[in-house]
Amino acid sequence: MKDKLVKGARKALPKSAVNKLEEGYRKTRVRAASAYYGNPATGLHVIAVTGTNGKTTTINYLNEIFKAAGKTTAMFSTANIEINGVKQLNKLNRTVALTGQLMKFLRQAKKARVDYVFLEVTSHALHQHKLDTIPVECAVMTNLTQDHLDYHGTMENYAAAKAKLFETLPPFIVLNRDDPWYTYFERYDASESKMTYGTEESADTRISHAKLYKKGSEVELVFDTQTHVKLATALPGRYNVYNLAAAASVAYLYHLPIEAIMEGAANLDAIPGRYERPVEDKPYDIIVDYAHTPDALEKLLETVRDNTKNRVILVFGACGDRDKTKRPVMGKIAARLADRIFVTEEESYNEDPQAIRDMILTGITNGGGEPKTKEIPDRFEAIKKALSVARTGDSVVITGMGHEQYRIVQGERIPWNDSAVVREILGVEEAK
Repeated sequence: MKDKLVKGARKALPKSAVNKLEEGYRKTRVRAASAYYGNPATGLHVIAVTGTNGKTTTINYLNEIFKAAGKTTAMFSTANIEINGVKQLNKLNRTVALTGQLMKFLRQAKKARVDYVFLEVTSHALHQHKLDTIPVECAVMTNLTQDHLDYHGTMENYAAAKAKLFETLPPFIVLNRDDPWYTYFERYDASESKMTYGTEESADTRISHAKLYKKGSEVELVFDTQTHVKLATALPGRYNVYNLAAAASVAYLYHLPIEAIMEGAANLDAIPGRYERPVEDKPYDIIVDYAHTPDALEKLLETVRDNTKNRVILVFGACGDRDKTKRPVMGKIAARLADRIFVTEEESYNEDPQAIRDMILTGITNGGGEPKTKEIPDRFEAIKKALSVARTGDSVVITGMGHEQYRIVQGERIPWNDSAVVREILGVEEAK
């Protein structure tokens, strides 16, 4: 009924009038939901992380660091949810819960006597006022790269939506000094303190050294030019060094012990669907990752290539009803960084899956990758084929779905998990 009313209003009214109605409805809905659940965010220390990539990993680091410092925590990430140590997979197929679900989560956190809450915050959620009744104490920005242009239209509009998190003058702000959009967000003030992180000499948390391994990294951070700390993390990749630096900066702002930062960084051994290894006992690596943006795919493949003796074999597609412009871009990245490519279906939603694959294939062709590419529409068969051609020293990389437990194809939910499919194909039971 609601969808029919929305469609009817959009057809009958001018766009400006529709926008005004939607704004009013969203603001009212958030306030009503918050009131219904007893304004649950009140009294909680809410730390919100936004950015195109790295949000999930950053709040997982934060969660472990604050727990290591003896704090009671809750987090809501794209991949997993935790309240006072009780963990579960996020099976909602969305980063930010529906308004009622988010308020219910906060109420549960408060009932569990949680002190600190870590939230992933998307541009959609900010634009749709989902955080209007949540007093954010610390706002964190990871990076800004191409995504969601189907919704925002331009990168400038995308940045403006992210900036809503910083417009409220939160007590603390943490920014990525190395990000190309840094100056855009740097203009926003914190009411108490603002901190930057990165490799730049001017960064408040400077990444002075990073030694990258196949299964993790050793990192040295320098806080305020004087406090040195050496960290070890099980998560590989330079991009995860930045995610760790972001979380460590927040911990430093909150005056947590250096020992807690070290312990928390070491405690995070894996995140569902983030450089996940579903099977470990093969002569080749298998990596499942959520990477679904050009920047995420590029950084993932660069990391895998650095850690692979022989070939990088990639299985990937793109999501339907989303930013179409990134599909050929991702195809071109795949052509440059993968040795074998299997283009397949991801989640087509209500879009023609062949049209989605054609856009990816155009990018692959433009990048000179056509000879090493095979199109296999059936995702199960594409993964099966990639595993069958893998040899000693290769890496099979399966991207786009990550932790998710189902796919939406032509409007229908289909149970699905890439890691589970890999284990099924290989006849391996999941470790308990």
